[in-house]
This record gives sequence, structure tokens and C-alpha cells, in this order.
Amino acid sequence: MQTIEKPIISEPVAHRPDPAMSDRLAQRIQSEFTDRWNKLWSGRSLVHGRNPGPNAVRLNGNDYLSLAGHPEIVRAQTEALKHDADFVIQSSAFLLGQHPVRNLERDLAGWLGKEDGLICQSGYAANLGLLQAVADEKTPIYLDTLAHMSMWEGARSARAPAYAFRHNDAAHLGRMMARHGPGIVAVDSVYSTTGALCPLADIVEVAQAHGSMILVDESHSLGTHGPGGAGLCVELGLSRHVHFISASLAKAFAGRAGYFTLPPSMRNYMLTASFPNTFSSCLLPHEIAGLSATLDVIKKSDVERERLMQISRRLRKNLSAMGYPVHQGTEQIIALESGGEPATLVLRDLLEERGVFGAVFCAPATSRNRTMVRLTLTSSLTDAEIEHVEKVALEIAPMVQPQQWPIARRHQTQHTCEA
Repeated sequence: MQTIEKPIISEPVAHRPDPAMSDRLAQRIQSEFTDRWNKLWSGRSLVHGRNPGPNAVRLNGNDYLSLAGHPEIVRAQTEALKHDADFVIQSSAFLLGQHPVRNLERDLAGWLGKEDGLICQSGYAANLGLLQAVADEKTPIYLDTLAHMSMWEGARSARAPAYAFRHNDAAHLGRMMARHGPGIVAVDSVYSTTGALCPLADIVEVAQAHGSMILVDESHSLGTHGPGGAGLCVELGLSRHVHFISASLAKAFAGRAGYFTLPPSMRNYMLTASFPNTFSSCLLPHEIAGLSATLDVIKKSDVERERLMQISRRLRKNLSAMGYPVHQGTEQIIALESGGEPATLVLRDLLEERGVFGAVFCAPATSRNRTMVRLTLTSSLTDAEIEHVEKVALEIAPMVQPQQWPIARRHQTQHTCEA
């Protein structure tokens, strides 16, 4: 029998250098990121600034209804951790009809005015896996220019021809479909970078006129809009006209999952054709229990929804009066779109120095010339915290000159031309 000699380890494995990258990868990193880091970001991260202190006003999350840590949700999660020890971690494709996730999927579907749905690992996986399974190289996908990246990646995964139409422009969408034929229209109900509302009724009408299916991502309206938080499709009476509704459950649900609706007849097909579902493990019992409890809490959160809308209207109105161009949106997401990345770095630093923390959105989340600090409002923000944000915005306005931001100049030019 041949004896295999064991290698002599002369130093800890952790101290050994990794193999060298290929020259091609090193060149890509240099051209796509390192130059950007050194020149535009001044050698420091654009998206990671200061650590928020205890008195900081945090406007950089997505927990719109402030449900993280809610006692009813924590209680459900704790009970599941204590008693649901007999479970198997496996692909969603193997889950049987009596699995607890099926009750959640049906409950969510009924809430949204649909028949059935699938829980996914994330909102990103939901959109990518849905489009990858329902489209192909002969199915045009029409995407709003601000549609979430997951939908663009879904189109690419399906090898489908993807056509961008102007943001919230139903007429332009109609012209595109007249040219390229029926397919799938993909839009957000509330856009994640600007807080703009989609003109859903117009989009649905145009899609129907051209024989196209429609996917509406309700990630930023589920829980915050509509009766009982059921979203804009329900509020506008459009659920039965929309083929698919998707959402991240990491926003108002403050959890870790995604979801999309589908007809019951498509369920088994989707479990084998949607790769993120087939090749990802299912959620754990305490996650499912927590999301189920969250759904119950959200339905009862009318006071929190009204508070969120109230402070959204107030802050938008006052920022606009100070000269900040926030006209591109109306909802709880407020974009301070200063333009290029160096200008946004300055804006971020001035805000954080004064205890206001937003989230920097830059490429690939936005185009290079539309970088922004995104302020996300939550229902638990106090009047004192909103007043502090307004005070800081007023103080730094002469330093950042929001009236001169590219988006402000474009808006002014548009109004001048219309006049």
C-alpha cells in the first residue's frame, strides 16, 4: 500500500498568502473600482462614514413601521425556537403542503388579493427567480428606467430582450410595446431611490392594451400603503389585473425573506424552474413564525402608517421650502440627489457631523451622475428628531447649495420651457 506523506506545516495556514489574482481581474478592479476609490472618493468609502452616536437620527434603514423588536413578533420567534426543533433544512422545492410556510404564503396571497405565492430567500431572489422562470429569449421585458436591479438581472438570467422605458411614462411604454410586441412589464409601486409613486393604473391599462403581463414590485409599499397595509395594487383595485406582485420582506416586515404571487397552477412549475427557489434552502421555523406574526401586526398598524405619512409630508414640504429638490418623489423615501460622487461625499460628511445619518446610493444602485443621500423615514421618529433633521438641512444649505444641484437645474429648465 502506498503511503501518502503528510505535508510539513511550518507556519499557521492563516498566515499564508492567497494565490495571486489573474491579471485580467486585477485590471478590472483597478479600472472599475480602485481609480474610483482614490479619485472620486478621496481614498475613503463613500457608503461607510462615521459610526452613529447614541443621539444620532438614523434615516438609513427600511423598518418603516418600526417593528423590529415588537413584543408579539419576538414572542412568536421565541416560541418557535423553543418548540420547533424537529425540522429539516432543505430546498423549498421539497417542502410539503403541510409545512408552516404554506400557511404564510396563502395568508400573504389572500391579503394581496391573489390566489397563491412563494416565499423566497430575499426580494432580490424573488424578482430574479420569477422573471428567469416566466420569460425567455422570445419574451420582451419592459422595465422602468428606475426599476430595481433584481428585475434587470431577472431579464438577463432569462436571456430575454430588455427594453427600458422612461420613468413613470406610460405613453413611452406603449410606444415601446407597439414596436417590440407583447411581453412583461416590470415596475416598482414606490421607487426605492426617490420615493416616487408609479402611475399604476396607467401602466396596467397600457400593458393590457398591448397584451402584456405585468409584475409590480411592492417592496416599498407593502405594509405602508393600502387598507391594512396591503399595498398599492389593493388600494387601487388592481390586484386582479396584475399578473404578479413581488416584495422584499426586509422593509416594512423587518425580516429576511422575499415573496411573489402566482396562480396555483404555476406553483409546481415555479418550484422547478425558478433557480433561486430550487437551489436555496428554505427559511427556518422561527423566521416563518416571525413573519406570520408580523403580518398580523402590520394589519393593525394604521396609527403607524398615518404617522409615517404625516412626517413624510412635513419633511418633504420643509426641505422643499429650503431649496432642496425633492420633487422627484412623494413618499417616505427622500432623495437628496447632489449629483456626482464627490459632491455626495461632502453632503454625507456634513450631515453625519451633525448627527443625521442617511444611506448613500451610488453606482450600481444609481447612475454615476445621480448619486444621492437617501433619507428613509420610520413611524417612530419623534417630532424632536424631525426638527433636528430640518435644522441641520437649513444649516448646511449654504454649504451644499441644493438649488445648484443638477436635478434642480433640470427641473428649473423644464418649468421654464413649459412656461
